[in-house]
Amino acid sequence: MTETVVPVPGTRAAAPSLLTMNGIGKSFGSFVALAGIDIDFAGGEVHCLLGENGAGKSTLCNLVFGIHRPSEGAMRLKGEAYAPSGPSDALARGIAMVHQHFSLVNELTVIDNLLMGGSRGRLDRKAEARRIEALAEEFGLALAPFATVGDLSVGERQRVEIVKCLMRRPQVLILDEPTAVLLPDEIGSLLTVCRQVADSGCAVVMVTHKLAEIERVADRVTVLHRGRVSARSDRPAEEIPALVSAMIQRPAARSGEAVVGAIALAKRKPAGPRPPAGEAMQLDGVSFDDRTGVRRLDAVTLSIERGEIVGVAGVEGNGQSELGAILAGLARPTDGRWFAGGRDLTQASPREITRSGVGIVPEDRHAVGSIGKLSLADNLFLNRMRQFSRLGLIDRRRQMEKARDYIQRFDVRAAGATVAFGSLSGGNQQKAVLARELTTPNLRFLLAAQPTRGLDIGAIETVYGLIRDAAEEGVGVLLVSSELDELIAVADRIVVFYRGRIAGEYPADPVHREAIGTLMSGRSA
Repeated sequence: MTETVVPVPGTRAAAPSLLTMNGIGKSFGSFVALAGIDIDFAGGEVHCLLGENGAGKSTLCNLVFGIHRPSEGAMRLKGEAYAPSGPSDALARGIAMVHQHFSLVNELTVIDNLLMGGSRGRLDRKAEARRIEALAEEFGLALAPFATVGDLSVGERQRVEIVKCLMRRPQVLILDEPTAVLLPDEIGSLLTVCRQVADSGCAVVMVTHKLAEIERVADRVTVLHRGRVSARSDRPAEEIPALVSAMIQRPAARSGEAVVGAIALAKRKPAGPRPPAGEAMQLDGVSFDDRTGVRRLDAVTLSIERGEIVGVAGVEGNGQSELGAILAGLARPTDGRWFAGGRDLTQASPREITRSGVGIVPEDRHAVGSIGKLSLADNLFLNRMRQFSRLGLIDRRRQMEKARDYIQRFDVRAAGATVAFGSLSGGNQQKAVLARELTTPNLRFLLAAQPTRGLDIGAIETVYGLIRDAAEEGVGVLLVSSELDELIAVADRIVVFYRGRIAGEYPADPVHREAIGTLMSGRSA
């Protein structure tokens, strides 16, 4: 594709380039991830990378951070040749990166993770904790220094990753989807920090799919499409539709296309007969105490009808993760019961839950939703490999045929069914997990926890279209998301979780947005 440069002059004074990439290419075997990339990152600016999942954004960041090495081309840092031998080399040269996927040790405390590899001699942990807390407060990212990382929610772990990176006061700061699991207030604080860091002379490189973030903080934007630069802009806030068009290769009417498209998909009326009436899932007074005795869920009662999508809104850490673990069979309620299709599954194993027609899209697809070293085909059928068993052996030919069908049907972009699942982009991993769960035999109920986290606009539309199609066929859906606009666009009604309880319920309508937000903060609407 011919590169399109948005012809709008920049408003900020030209700044010296700290990092330049010339003719960069990267191949993994026969798969070309990047080709002919020319880009520079200047001190004093926030440079956003935009592109569909699999466009090469994370690969580009990994090259800069020394995780991969270019197949061709050269990089220069402050005018000198730059070819990092690994992440430690990049860190030593003043480049830090907040990764899209967590790099923390779950068994250690927050403070131990933050100090790992950067401390010498005897440590005064209390003094270090005070320093870390002050730093976290400065950035608006609350932390509990002595909490065990494995006990934290996904959002809390992401905060640890961000603070760990910011502690280094880097010259070049790379953020790969850093706001995917943050709350609106936290996102605002992080964007403010990005601006402050850039104004101090640092080059800030941010990968994001959220157009509002680009409108607010980006000085320049480079769009990648299938491993090549497809557009650039020096005034991105004024050129959002053109940038989106360059990203998805079709016209975009306005910056809110992701939400507008989701509304169009989710709110349409089914053309065929309505799904049969009946209850898809019921929670009956479900409570859960963690291993320290803290009550995470408190007498939650909720029912979902067949064909209904119920959204769960709330600040992460208010019981949503614990509820997901219970519905997946990974935890048992302290009190109460839950049912799917009228069957009591309170004490059921994950296998029994799947056989009962329950699909689970977990919030952390890496920890509990996939096995990265196995192939894409194996991950597509992790919960039902027996369907390909014959005389104790796996019929690989039949499995691959079915896998290729799913890959095409659910638009999973990969070099083939045999590639390692961990080599896929985050969005394509999520679509593969969704493909597996939506094809659960006799699907009655689907839990979709953060199903669009880290996905681009086109993938968001695809995912919500698939979820709505399932609902129209009679599947009851519990949709957990930190994106309130998406819940309003897709769900039929929304329940708000606060401190493990349902604080209130509203129809999924934009007129109730403020009231829902008020309940999320713990105040009465």
